[in-house]
Amino acid sequence: MIGSFCCFLLVRKGIKPTFVATFKIPENMFEFSQYLGFLLFLTVLTIGFWLMFFLVGFVSYWIGGATWEAYKEKRAKKKQQQQSV
Repeated sequence: MIGSFCCFLLVRKGIKPTFVATFKIPENMFEFSQYLGFLLFLTVLTIGFWLMFFLVGFVSYWIGGATWEAYKEKRAKKKQQQQSV
């Protein structure tokens, strides 16, 4: 807002504003060792993510199977008690 107002004042006085965009492109953003460290970090992060994904699936399968086996054992024990009585 203030910039456009200043341009308006400059144009009224007969001065033509010119805008020059200057910026410096960094020549070396990262050193090679930092790049390798970043790649190592991404690798470990990715391996950890997929390991967690696998373990969550495996543990839920394991708990579900153990629960089902316990239920079958209780049901068989109950049937056996009913037949003996």
